[in-house]
Amino acid sequence: MFWCPTRRMGEQQSVPQNLEQMPEVPSTVSDDILQREDGPLCAAEIGSELQKQFAILPGGRGMNGSPVIIFPEFPAFSELEDEEVQNVLSYLTSVPSVAASGVGFILVIDRRLDRWAAVRATLLRIAGSFPGNIHLVLVLRPTTLFQRTLSDFLFKFNRDEFKMKVVMLSSVTELHAYIDPGQLTRELGGTQEYHHDSWISHRTAIEAFALMVKTTAQTLQAFGTELAETELPNDAEATTNLLHTHTLKKDTMKEDLQVALSQGRRLLDCINEPLQTDPEYSMTHDELENLATVQRLLGQLDETETAFDDFWERHRTKLEHCLQLRHFELHFREVRSQLDMASERLSGFSEVSVSPTHGEHILRELSSHEDKACELLDRALSLACEGDRLIENGHYAEDSIRPKCSELRGVCKEISFTLRSKKSLLLRAMELHHSLEKASRWCEEGIFLLASQSVDRCQSQDGAEAALQELERYLDTASLHTLADRSAVCCQYEAVLTTQLRDQVEKVFQKQSSVEEMFEKRRVSLKKLAAKQTRPVQPVAPRPEVKSPLSSPNQQRKERRYSADNAICKKAESPVHNGSTRHASLSEEEENLAVLRRHVMNELLETERAYVEELLCVLEGYAAEMDNPAMAHLIPSTLLNKKDVLFGNMPEIYQFHKRTFLKELEAYTDCPELVGRCFLERMKDLQIYEAYCQNKPRSESLWRQCSDCAFFQECQKKLEHKLGLDSYLLKPVQRITKYQLLLKELLKYSKGCDGCDDLQAALSSILGILKAVNDSMHLIAITGYEGNLSELGRLLMQGSFSVWTEHKKGHAKVKDLARFKPMQRHLFLHEKALLFCKRREENGEGYEKAPSYSFKHSLSMSAVGITENAKGDNKKFEIWCNSREEVFIVQAPTTEIKTAWVNEIRKVLTQQLKACRDASQQKNCDSVFLSPTSSTTSICLSPFRSSGQKNQKKQDEKKSELSPVSDNNLSSSPKPKAWNKASLSVDASEENDGFSSGEEPMNSDPEDEVEKKLVPGRYTVVADCEKAGPQELSVKSGDVVQLIREGEEGQWFVKNLRNSKEGWVAAANLLSLISESKSSQSLSSSDGSVSGNLSTSSSCSETYTSFSDIKP
Repeated sequence: MFWCPTRRMGEQQSVPQNLEQMPEVPSTVSDDILQREDGPLCAAEIGSELQKQFAILPGGRGMNGSPVIIFPEFPAFSELEDEEVQNVLSYLTSVPSVAASGVGFILVIDRRLDRWAAVRATLLRIAGSFPGNIHLVLVLRPTTLFQRTLSDFLFKFNRDEFKMKVVMLSSVTELHAYIDPGQLTRELGGTQEYHHDSWISHRTAIEAFALMVKTTAQTLQAFGTELAETELPNDAEATTNLLHTHTLKKDTMKEDLQVALSQGRRLLDCINEPLQTDPEYSMTHDELENLATVQRLLGQLDETETAFDDFWERHRTKLEHCLQLRHFELHFREVRSQLDMASERLSGFSEVSVSPTHGEHILRELSSHEDKACELLDRALSLACEGDRLIENGHYAEDSIRPKCSELRGVCKEISFTLRSKKSLLLRAMELHHSLEKASRWCEEGIFLLASQSVDRCQSQDGAEAALQELERYLDTASLHTLADRSAVCCQYEAVLTTQLRDQVEKVFQKQSSVEEMFEKRRVSLKKLAAKQTRPVQPVAPRPEVKSPLSSPNQQRKERRYSADNAICKKAESPVHNGSTRHASLSEEEENLAVLRRHVMNELLETERAYVEELLCVLEGYAAEMDNPAMAHLIPSTLLNKKDVLFGNMPEIYQFHKRTFLKELEAYTDCPELVGRCFLERMKDLQIYEAYCQNKPRSESLWRQCSDCAFFQECQKKLEHKLGLDSYLLKPVQRITKYQLLLKELLKYSKGCDGCDDLQAALSSILGILKAVNDSMHLIAITGYEGNLSELGRLLMQGSFSVWTEHKKGHAKVKDLARFKPMQRHLFLHEKALLFCKRREENGEGYEKAPSYSFKHSLSMSAVGITENAKGDNKKFEIWCNSREEVFIVQAPTTEIKTAWVNEIRKVLTQQLKACRDASQQKNCDSVFLSPTSSTTSICLSPFRSSGQKNQKKQDEKKSELSPVSDNNLSSSPKPKAWNKASLSVDASEENDGFSSGEEPMNSDPEDEVEKKLVPGRYTVVADCEKAGPQELSVKSGDVVQLIREGEEGQWFVKNLRNSKEGWVAAANLLSLISESKSSQSLSSSDGSVSGNLSTSSSCSETYTSFSDIKP
C-alpha cells in the first residue's frame, strides 16, 4: 500500500495504488503542523497579525512541561479585531505538539505599564477566545501604586468572572517562582534568546516544507493510481509510447522529490545554525520539535523515494515485458505469414518434370526457393529461441509465448521436410530424364550411324567388313547408355512416374527395340555382303540426242517419258539385294528426317515452356511488385503509373501462350510436320506482337531513366536474376523471330510430307508479321505528317533512296538533273499514297538510337505514274504525277530493290485501273439502254497531256478507219460514256525503240479476246514464270517478250528481249502472264475497233499512267 497523510498525526488513511503489493510508507508528520480539519492556518496567511507581536510563543515550558505563551506589553490590545486575536491564538496553540498542548498552556500577561481596566479586559477577552486548554494565567500587574492597589482590591471581587486560574504577580521575581528563568525571554528576566522575525521565518519555511511533502505524496499517489489503472497496449508502438510517457512523468516526480529533499536539508541547516555558531547553545522545546519534525519529513521523503523507485522498477519491467511481447507477436505474425507464403509456393512446385530442361528449371527455382526458405527458417527458429529466453527470464505472458514457439518449430520442420522430399523426388526424376535422354540420344546417334554408312561403299567386301565392325563397336556401348529392364526402371522410379513419364519410358524402350532391330537387319545384310564379293555394276548413261531448239516441247516430253520408262525397267532387272538395300536406305533416310523433325519440335516445345516461365517470372517479380504497397517507397516518381508503358501488352502475350498456344503446340508433339497448321490457325493472335514491338521504344526509354533505381535492384535480388529487367523485356521480340528459324528447320526436314505446304504458309505468314512489325517500327517514327497515317491504307514497302526532283511540265533531261546533288529520302509506299521523308539519326543507345523520319512530301497514288528506266543508270526510275508537272527521279541501292519497287507500284496502279474499269463497265451497262451507240465511243488516257494533243489527229484518223461511227459519237458527246485501258507505253515509233499500246473496248467479248489476243508481237510480262523443262523459257515480271510463232498443243516460241534468250512457253501461261499486261503491240479485237494513244519520251522504258483525270 502507498500511504499518505490526510489527518492529524496518528490518523492514517490508506489508498491502494495497483493490484501488485507495494511497500508501506510511514505516515507523515506534516499534520503536527497542519492540524485543523477545515484547513490549518499557516504563518504565511496571518503574517501581518503575527508581526504585531501582541502574543508570542518563544518556546519555553513550565515546571510541568506546559507551553508558555507570552502576551507582551501592548497598549492597543483592546483595539484588536476579534478575528485577529482568534487567528493568532489558534495558530500559536497549534504549534506545540499534541502531547504538550494536552497538558495545558501557561499564559504570561505582561501589563506592568498598563491599567487595571486593560488587565481586566485582556483577561476577559482571553477567557472568551482562547482555543486551547489553559493551565495557568500569570499576570504582571501594573507597577504604579494606584493601579497596583486598585488591581489587588478589584481582583478579589472579579476572580470568579475570569473562569480560569489567574495569579497576580507584582514582579518578575515572583514569576520565576512559577517558570524557570531559562524558559523566559530577557524582557521577563529570563535568559532565552528570542527573535520574533526569525521565529516567523522558521515557521513559514517549516510549514511550506510540510506542504511540499504533502503535495509530493499526493502527486505520487495520483501517479501510482494512474499507473495501476493503465491497460497494457496491444501493439509495440503504443507500448513504446506509453513507456516513454511514463518515464517522462517518473523523471518529473523524481525532480520534485529532489527539490523537496533539497529544501528540507536547507531548512534543517537553518534550524541547526545556532548550534553551529555556539555548540553550547540550548534549544528550546519548540526548536527541538521543529528540528525533529523536519528530520522526520526528510526521512519520510527518503522512504517515499525508495518505495517509489521500487514500484517504478516493477512497473517499468512490466512495460518492457509487454513491449517485448508485442515485438515478439509482431515478428511472429510476419514470420508466420512468410512461412505460409513459402509453404504455398513450395506446394506449387511439381515433384516431377516433363523434360530434363523443365526439370533443371524447376530444380533451379526450387534451389533458389530453398535458399530463401533457409533464411526464413533460420529467422523463425531464432524467434522461437528468443521466446524461450523471454520465458526463462520470467516473462508474465509465458502461456502466450510458449505455444507460438512450438508452432514456429513445427512449421519449420514441416517446410524443411517438404523441401527435402521435393528436391529428392526432382533429383530422381532428373536422373530418370537423363537416363531416358541418354538412351534416346544413343538411339538417334545409332540411326545417324546407319544413315551415314554409304551403300556404295558397302558393296565391296572390305567396305562391308569395316561397316560391320563399326556397328559392332557401337553396339558394345549399348550397356552404358541404354535402359536394361522396363520393370526395374518402373519399380526404381515409381514415386516420380507420372502418366507422361510412363509414356516416355515406353517410347524409349520401343525406340531401343526398333534401333536394335535396325542394327540386326543391317548386320545381317553386311555379313552377307562381307561373305560374298559381288561385282559392281557400272551404270552407263545413254548418249543424249541433239534436239533442235525450235522443236516442240510436247515431243520432248514424250521422249523424256520414254527414257524414264526404260530406266524403271532397267532398275527392275537389277539384282534383288540391290533393290532391298536401296529400300532400306530410303527407309533409314525417312527415319533420320523424322528424328531431326523431333529434335526441332522438342526445341520448339522446350523453348516455349521456358519462354512462358520467363514471362510469368517478369509479371510476378516486377509488374505485380509495382502494385505492392510494401515496395511503393522504392518506386521513383518517373515510374509511377507507367506499368503499361514499361511492360506493354506482355500480360496479353503471356495469357495467349500459357492458355492457348503452348497447349496446341504440345498436341503436335508426335507429328511435328503438321505443326504449321497450329501457326496458321493462330496467326491472327500472333499479331499481338506488333503492339508490343511498337511500344518497345517507349519502354526502353522509360527503362533507361529508371534502370538504377532501388526498386528494380530489389526485385532482381528477390528473383536472383543475373540479368536485369531489360534483358527479359527483350524476350518477346526474340521469341517472334525464333519461330521463323524453327519453321525453316522443320520445313527443311519435312520435304514431301503432308504438312509441308502448311509449314511453308506458316513461315511466309511469320515472315509477313516480322515485316509488318519492322515496317510499323519505321512508320511510328514519322514526324511532321499532319494527317492520319492509318487512312493511307496498308504500308506495302519502305526504304531509303537518292531522289532528284523537277517541278515543271514536259520532259526533263536526265543529264540536266544529274548535275544537282541528290536528296536522301526514305520512301513509304502505302495503298493510297507515297510519302517522302528525311531520315534523321538519334543519339543514344538501343532503341534510343532508332532513326526518326521528318515528313517532306506526299503523292496520292491516284495521281501517280512511273517510268521504269531512266537513261544513265539501270537503278533509276521515275515517279511523276499530274502529266509530269512533278517528276521524281529515284535511284535505288540495287537493281533488285528497284525492280521490287517498280513491280509493287505497278501492282497498285493496276489494281486502281481494274477498279476504275469495273466502275466504268457498271456505268456503261447502266447507260446502254439510253444510248446504244455509246458503247463504241472511247477516249484516250495518257499521263502526257501535251503529247496527247500532238497525236490526236493520228488517233482520229485511225479510229475513223476502224470505227466509222466514232467521229459522230465524239463530236456529239463531250463526256464519253465508255473508256478503255490507258496506254502504258512511252514511245510510238519503232525507230526510237519505243512501243505504243492499244486495247479493245471494255465491252468486247471475252472469248473473242482470248481467241485473238495471242498474235505475234511484243508484250510486257506482269508476273514471274519459271521454266518446267530445259527447252522452256523463264520470264520475270517487267520483261518485254517477242512472240515469234505458235507450236504444237498451244506452245509458243518466245524471245525474251531483256536477255535475248529464246524458248517455249505454254499458251495458257502466256494468257495469265500478259492478260493484264500492256503489250508493246496493239492487240486485235473481234470487231476491229482499237483505241489507244501514242506518247513520246526521251527514255526507252515502259511508262505507267495515273488515273487522276479519269472520269468514268
